[in-house]
Amino acid sequence: MSNHEAPKKVSAYNRWLNGIEAVGNKLPHPIALFAIFCLFIIAVSAICAALGVSATGNLISNGEMKETTVTAVSLLTKDGMAYIFSHAVSNFTSYAPLGMVLVAMLGVGVAEQSGMINALLKQTVKATPKSLITPVVVFLGVMSNIASDAGYVVLIPLGAMVFRAYGRHPMAGLAAAFAGVSGGFSANLLVGTTDPLLAGITQTAVSIVDSSYEVAVMGNFYFMFVSTFLITAVGTFVTDKIVEPRLESFNGELLGEEDASLTIITEDERRGLRRAGITALIFVVVIIACCIPANSFFRNVDGKLLGRPASPLIEGIVLLIALLFFLPAVAFGKTVGTFKDHREVCNAMSKSMSTMGSFLALAFVSAQFIKYFEYTKLGTIIALNGANFLESINIGLIPLMVIFVLFSAFMNLFMGSASAKWNILAPVFVPMFMLLNFSPELSQLAYRIGDSCTNVITPLMTYFAVIVVFAQRYDRKAGIGTITATMLPYSIAFLIFWTILLIVWLFAAQKFGFPPIGVDTGLFYPAV
Repeated sequence: MSNHEAPKKVSAYNRWLNGIEAVGNKLPHPIALFAIFCLFIIAVSAICAALGVSATGNLISNGEMKETTVTAVSLLTKDGMAYIFSHAVSNFTSYAPLGMVLVAMLGVGVAEQSGMINALLKQTVKATPKSLITPVVVFLGVMSNIASDAGYVVLIPLGAMVFRAYGRHPMAGLAAAFAGVSGGFSANLLVGTTDPLLAGITQTAVSIVDSSYEVAVMGNFYFMFVSTFLITAVGTFVTDKIVEPRLESFNGELLGEEDASLTIITEDERRGLRRAGITALIFVVVIIACCIPANSFFRNVDGKLLGRPASPLIEGIVLLIALLFFLPAVAFGKTVGTFKDHREVCNAMSKSMSTMGSFLALAFVSAQFIKYFEYTKLGTIIALNGANFLESINIGLIPLMVIFVLFSAFMNLFMGSASAKWNILAPVFVPMFMLLNFSPELSQLAYRIGDSCTNVITPLMTYFAVIVVFAQRYDRKAGIGTITATMLPYSIAFLIFWTILLIVWLFAAQKFGFPPIGVDTGLFYPAV
């Protein structure tokens, strides 16, 4: 046999994947990327101000829409430099997602530290009949995004083990779980940490056009509630009819004792889940009881729970989410012994906050970037010019949102962080669409659809390498190409059917005046 073998031919498909990986790997860390953007805005603002760059269009002023001319403001002036240094701290502390995410994570983090999330996932999977195992794994994947990373580190390997225990290919179980956890990342039956995070970024972008507008944290809730069932159904079909039939028969070794123990739920955990469920039920009943009186502190000045102005119930939803996780988690932890006293509960809260270091660093630089955009008027100028252009071509609401979904999906191939991308896109597209009378919540919704659909095929997704490691337990040759090829049918199917759902939803809203996207939101701005 020759010592010089002919180089293996690389298919066009793999060359495409390799190109995406190479481009993505060359991007700086998101924190460094936003620092570069800040420097870029400073330089561009000086150039635009020197050239007298301006834009004219309709803007909200003192609650009224009026034609306004906006001119670029330089940061490389005495006033501009003073702004950079004197507002650095206030820009950071006023960054809308900061408080929302940290408060929500106080509850969700304790639920993870107590072991309640892991036990709940195991209990649900173990109680599932064989005929329903695929939809349950996908559904749990979608629901697991409430607990941030728990789905990636617990449910995906568990999905592979459960499929194998039922005599099915473990790679199919891994793919089904991954599709739900990552591909259906934005869908859910409940409000999770993603909602306040993205709503906070949207709120910051809204201030470029209208500082009085309040973005609803539950602004995408109704659509995402329905999307949960769509993603479950599509994910189940793709797993059973496309992905698993293409996999070769599996003849690997039996699960080891250590692996098998991951699927076992103890009696203490069962008792803990029962007590956690009772605690959650009591909490929900108390909140409902507090909402009933006509003069309830949860109602707005008009005596309504929903509608504008936002009621304390809606404005306090982040704290309610935190408590809904925190109280049952304490009950669970006390039962199983994770929390022996209040000190361990407090330590769990501290530990959950310690995991937010990278978010805090990113929040600081991205807050400066957005505020620079606002101060220099560059965001407003781009929004006005973009809105004027889109209005002139008049492609309509549905084609415009479909294009934005596809654009978001494409962008996700090169930058994995959903919040980092939205920090870049929101200051441009949210004001632009607002000037076309489309609500900020609708812009955020279209972005979330596109961003979620391509999560499962981009090597830049944070946990992609972890998924490859999980897959190598059942296929030693598995690599980035293996995972991407396996997950591509999910990505295409999710993108097609989720976009169709959006089109149907928008058509129904335009034709019949319903349904709204989420709590207290319609499709159009100003909201009625």
